[in-house]
Amino acid sequence: MKDVNTSDERHLLSTLGLCRRAGGLISGTPMVCNAMREKKGVLAVIEAADTSENTHEKLSSKCAFYQVPLYRISVSTQDLARAIGKSGAVAAVGIIHEGLMTAIQKHLSRNP
Repeated sequence: MKDVNTSDERHLLSTLGLCRRAGGLISGTPMVCNAMREKKGVLAVIEAADTSENTHEKLSSKCAFYQVPLYRISVSTQDLARAIGKSGAVAAVGIIHEGLMTAIQKHLSRNP
């Protein structure tokens, strides 16, 4: 797992919103875990900073088992939900679009 503190969170979150609109994103811990289990092409998992210890452990172990990179970003579950057009809280999203994963990776690698 890689902790991410990004200075351009706004760009990362807007890219995640674009990814959702393009159909390249799976939202919610259960759906992300199921997609990894069913080998649906999850390229990376992005987790909010304020997830519970149980959720964090579940995501960490699934990502390690299926060899999927896990990024923990410094936004809340509410901010992550708002960025992808959901109400409530979203603890994690899975990226399944290769082209947009490249754009997201650029935002993640800009971090100090």
